[in-house]
Amino acid sequence: MKFHPTRLDGAWLIELLPVKDERGAFVRTFCEREFGERGLETRFVQHSLSVNARKGTLRGMHFQRAPHEEVKLVRCQRGAVWDVIVDLRPASPSYFQWQGFELSAENGMQLYVPKGFAHGFQTLSDECDVFYLISEFYAADASTGLRHDDARFAIEWPLPVSVMSEKDRAWPDFAG
Repeated sequence: MKFHPTRLDGAWLIELLPVKDERGAFVRTFCEREFGERGLETRFVQHSLSVNARKGTLRGMHFQRAPHEEVKLVRCQRGAVWDVIVDLRPASPSYFQWQGFELSAENGMQLYVPKGFAHGFQTLSDECDVFYLISEFYAADASTGLRHDDARFAIEWPLPVSVMSEKDRAWPDFAG
């Protein structure tokens, strides 16, 4: 694995390095030692899969409030997504900044999302599967989000939204 720092403090884009031969390929998607050497989370209590049928589907922007903040390790294992993170940590040098990344089955990139970030994605193709490793258990009372089109962040989405949950449409402007 190659770890590439992003513009947002503590977030990493992780390049997977498949070993290929006549059988196909083998690739490590996580290594406790390599993550630990960088001071990154190594305990993931929940593994989740988001299955998305239509191009333009938008999920986000989600996060959990303290003390249930979570680290996410995200990769697209089928199709392609525009994955976006927003730094919501007041003491961070990248506070209120956002950055987007194309994650796809083809490019094999993963995104390490630290605690204190909102996260969401938009599908760039039909039939997208997004796999998550998550460091904290889901806590419904701490689960919240911000609007994908909140003017404070001015996130640039690549496509018109084709599908979005009513819950995600109803997030208020961020008050933090």
